[in-house]
Amino acid sequence: MRHWLISTALACTLLSSTGCLIPIYSGDPARRAQELFYSSENLRALLDEWERIWFLDMPTHLTPHSVHGGII
Repeated sequence: MRHWLISTALACTLLSSTGCLIPIYSGDPARRAQELFYSSENLRALLDEWERIWFLDMPTHLTPHSVHGGII
């Protein structure tokens, strides 16, 4: 029983500390730099798309100063 408990604790410790089993980026530095560049470009495109969806990329037609709406 003790052997099973120790092996289970050891397995949980090793599995939780190893990280991801399949790495997301390549081990080759040149290829990894290219993959990171593509990832950052995709995130930049996502930000542009988000601004386009919420109409944040349109110029504002409001005046920079508040205007009195009544007759003076």
